[in-house]
Amino acid sequence: MAEQNMEAKLKSWLKQEKIQLWNPPYTDEDNVPGQQHLQDLAERYAPLLCLPLAEVVGALDAIRLQAVNRGKGNKTFRETNVATLELLLPRDSKKVETQRHKEYGLKYIKLILNGKTLSVDQRLDEQGVKNHSKMMVLKVSDTELKQQLSEEEEKTKNQNESIQRTQKGFQILSERDGSEDTSPFLEIADQRGNPLKIPHEEKKALILAMGLHEKGRSLMKKKQFDNALCHLLQADQQFSKCGSALLSSVDNFAVLQLDIVWCYRALEALSCLEDGKSRLQRAEDCFLQCYGEQQQRLLMIKGNTGREEVLFLRLYLLQSLLSYIEGNDAQARHQLSKVESLYSRLCLDSEKMSQLMVLGFTEREARLGLRACQGDLEEAAIHISNQRQEREELKQRERQKRSRRMEVISTLTELGFSRRDAARALQLADGDVDKAYAVSVSNQTSACVSVQLLYLGFERDVSEAALRLTAGDVQSATQLLLDNQGVLSPELLSESPPSTSSSPSSEEPSTSSSTSTEDNELVNEVLEDISRHEEDYLDLTLEEESQLIQTMKTYLSRGHTHTV
Repeated sequence: MAEQNMEAKLKSWLKQEKIQLWNPPYTDEDNVPGQQHLQDLAERYAPLLCLPLAEVVGALDAIRLQAVNRGKGNKTFRETNVATLELLLPRDSKKVETQRHKEYGLKYIKLILNGKTLSVDQRLDEQGVKNHSKMMVLKVSDTELKQQLSEEEEKTKNQNESIQRTQKGFQILSERDGSEDTSPFLEIADQRGNPLKIPHEEKKALILAMGLHEKGRSLMKKKQFDNALCHLLQADQQFSKCGSALLSSVDNFAVLQLDIVWCYRALEALSCLEDGKSRLQRAEDCFLQCYGEQQQRLLMIKGNTGREEVLFLRLYLLQSLLSYIEGNDAQARHQLSKVESLYSRLCLDSEKMSQLMVLGFTEREARLGLRACQGDLEEAAIHISNQRQEREELKQRERQKRSRRMEVISTLTELGFSRRDAARALQLADGDVDKAYAVSVSNQTSACVSVQLLYLGFERDVSEAALRLTAGDVQSATQLLLDNQGVLSPELLSESPPSTSSSPSSEEPSTSSSTSTEDNELVNEVLEDISRHEEDYLDLTLEEESQLIQTMKTYLSRGHTHTV
């Protein structure tokens, strides 16, 4: 208390006399103290404080250093926007706080400013924190610490459960074959609605990747960036299982990379800087392959490129940010100039938006339509109407296709085939009824032949092996089994070629995964996160981008580099 009292009195006297210890003659240009002048001041104040001269000199020098450091902090704040804070630690808890910092960092302490506890979920400036704000530091009690740890464990658990449920839901969807009329199933199609022929395992990975991506985007809209990032990174792992040819033909993979880096930005995850750079490069390469050198492929497919320009705006903006953080201001300015050029084209006239919405179009349709038509109101109205008609025609074709599919499956079922086998045969035959019937008959014949050998008393495994060895010839298979007394030697079995098709089981489980209540609940849950509009990922209001553009312009106008 005596030290604090002495310091307070000295500061009061210095203020009354307008003495600035951070300026000459008390501090020179190199911040070296003017010892003689400090000595003269101490000789005046020591008798008033009834303290030794040396102690007063030391106190004055400490005040001088505080002022010098404050000046440095002010300069740093003006140039880089990095603030300096003064933390007041309780004397009896400094050792405890030091140990706690080693174990947990600053996560488990309270910062008090003007009687209010600061929140980790808000920016400091939004909570009234300014440069050189003085904040009290309090340790979190053991009870509060346990509660925080428990909440974090619960949060991690919920994230993991969400990812698992999403994966399982889309796993179920990826394995459905459309044999049930009322059960939703997914089909991978191109931009015109034509089904894409993809190997089964690759199709499963693609459905999982796209599903996890949709869930992540849904969480991003809710500003739950940490949870969103977990789902997006899982989606990235699934995309890695898809062939490069597939990834280069669709823009989903590139959009995912942008979303991941956007989450890095929102979470201020500077430790992911290098990963962010490589992801943005992959996104740019993928856009180039998918859209074409001058976006000519995109123009050929969609007739315009206006809607996709929001993706390039976000790409260039993130590239500008990362260049700035690295200290490459020139590259940051170059990318930012491209961003501002795109932003001026994509920032829409609110009056035109209102006029389109008065005509009955949704806000999303108005926004996408105006961007597709470079802001032309009449063309946008025509474009939106045409898109609505095309979308309705596509839905009608899909309904007809599904109805026709159900009719064929029912026909094959009436002929004695199971619905699942009929659906698989139809899929193998690319929807051709005659081919599907032939496939079903072939599969059933193989099963019947195997049953004939079972009736003769031979074991199932041996019967199937004999049929494989004799290319399905039942008489030869029977003779082979008779010659070997129903037992095939390891030498014969080793000659058995791999089976090209598996015989269907004589019995089907009474309750399949596609119809179970739990599975349907999971499927309905994950389908809620899938947007009903195929261009939802292009419908950006650009509000967040606008804020970041202004921030970048402020940083770059100062001409100094720092981490954001």
